[in-house]
Amino acid sequence: MDVIAELVALVIAVGVLAGLCDRYGWPTPLVLVVAGAAASFLPGVPEVSLDPDLVLFVLLPPLLYATTQRTSLFDFKHNKASIVAMSVVLVFFTTLVVGWVTWLLLPGVALAAALALGAVVAPPDAVAASAIGRRLGLPRRVATLLEQESLVNDAAALIALTVAVSALTSSPSAPEVAGEFVWAVVGAVLIGGAVAAVLAVVRARLRDPVLDTLLSFVAPYLAFLPAEEVHASGVLATVVTGLTLAQLSPRVQTASARVTEAITWRTVAFVLENAVFLVIGLQLPGLLSGLKDSDLSGWRIAGICAGVLVATIVARTVFVFATAGVLRAGTPWMRRQAWDTPVAVLVSWAGMRGVVTLAAAQLLPEDLPHRDVLLLAAFTVVVGTLLVQGSTLPWLVRRVGLPPPDAAEDALQAAELGDAASAAGLLRLEELVTGDEPEGVVERLRDRSEARSHAAWERLGRPLADQDTPSATYCRLRTEMLAAERAVIVRARDEGRAPVDVLSAALAAIDVEESLLDRNEELEALERDRALAPRPAEARCDHLRAAPPGVSHPEAACVDCLVEGTTWVHLRTCLTCGHVGCCDSSPRRHSRAHFGQEGHPVVVSAEPGEAWRWCWIDSELG
Repeated sequence: MDVIAELVALVIAVGVLAGLCDRYGWPTPLVLVVAGAAASFLPGVPEVSLDPDLVLFVLLPPLLYATTQRTSLFDFKHNKASIVAMSVVLVFFTTLVVGWVTWLLLPGVALAAALALGAVVAPPDAVAASAIGRRLGLPRRVATLLEQESLVNDAAALIALTVAVSALTSSPSAPEVAGEFVWAVVGAVLIGGAVAAVLAVVRARLRDPVLDTLLSFVAPYLAFLPAEEVHASGVLATVVTGLTLAQLSPRVQTASARVTEAITWRTVAFVLENAVFLVIGLQLPGLLSGLKDSDLSGWRIAGICAGVLVATIVARTVFVFATAGVLRAGTPWMRRQAWDTPVAVLVSWAGMRGVVTLAAAQLLPEDLPHRDVLLLAAFTVVVGTLLVQGSTLPWLVRRVGLPPPDAAEDALQAAELGDAASAAGLLRLEELVTGDEPEGVVERLRDRSEARSHAAWERLGRPLADQDTPSATYCRLRTEMLAAERAVIVRARDEGRAPVDVLSAALAAIDVEESLLDRNEELEALERDRALAPRPAEARCDHLRAAPPGVSHPEAACVDCLVEGTTWVHLRTCLTCGHVGCCDSSPRRHSRAHFGQEGHPVVVSAEPGEAWRWCWIDSELG
């Protein structure tokens, strides 16, 4: 009963603190660590000691799996050189640097033990990187590099830790170490790929979202545990399984299963990620009590911990800038992979450590001299990187001047994809139509497809101040209608006028429709140094290549709407003659009508702050 009460209290504390951080814009990981450390000294709060098996075999697999669901396999392949450098080479480099510094600062410690500490603190944490990165709005390339690095580096660090610990009692040869590393990687890839293949076949035959989500819960353990049993990397096996299943998901899962799984894993990841940071802070009293029997002074211990923290940060900074310099001076392929200085600055400073470091530290042998000092040093690195680097990252992001992900540009790309998808759907509809369909069915299908495409474009630009976009109006009115429908069913339920199963099905139908409404509110005006336009790329369309660059020239009105006395939503300017017409979401669609009459192929958005172009002929954004 006490354990259950403590778990409930932990979840409640996580929810309250995370909610406050979300409301006031505080960095959640940092607040949770500080709150945990402060709460650990309160009377009645139990002493927390992390069981390494609990973290490595219970918590780590689902955390890794949840992160892979947000990771692109294409980006993973594209950044493979950076991933190898940061996840393998940097881990071993940090192990050597921190181990050497620890050996110098802590008299009487074996070099193998010092290297073991170096392996413990070497890997930045995937949870810390993704949590702080999302909160700060890090540039997308930086956030991607950090998350992908953190998915793999735990495997390299645990291998290095195993070798260092075994060196305390034996002397493994270089070929033996190399063989262990190769098998850890190859075995993990084989096991992870095999598990993913089997689960994909099973998933393709499941139609119940509940069973499909249950399968996703066991997937990380089905990869992790067998890999660890044969001394391969469970971390890498879990990553391979997660990335593969995420890539195959659109082909083997039903839509309802994907929605259910996504919502469920968001909840699981939220609880686990934030609970981890709170538990880190709660460990402080236990670590301090273990130092009572040490023959080192408090100042000496503090100096050792500070030295290990500084060595960890400096090792990453030196390696990142050295790697960036080598890439810039290398072959053309290497130069394409190189990081510019602002990216290198952020990547080098965003090396926060997390719970894996603390769990790995518990694997140090119990009879190791100065073990409690090494544990406190690992704790210092975790908390120090979270507090020092995590708290200064917002200032650093502003200083380097890299733009965060632009919600408006994302909306522009989403609109282009939606338009292409809508066109493909309408084309397929034309292929399927036989003429025998009930009256109005085909028109309803066309209207729904076009409305969804228009809703995405309506997020861009700004409508007239006193006017909703068509999609917003539809959403508002339909929401009110569904609320009235739901009230009737709820009243029938309260009065017992229908069986429970019938009432539940009726409510579910309304809930599903409401969840599918296009809630695409217009983007707020953003402060930009440039007009919104696609990133420079080689246009495939001859008309876009021949047209002048998109320049934002906001116009006051659609000239044809003024003549007709009608209204518009957004405006487009013809790049051939300068005609200003209204968009496809507007009732009269004068821009498209102008193209039909004159054949001028390219228009540019006439909305404030936008400079994207569109080719009517090839349906391409430029």
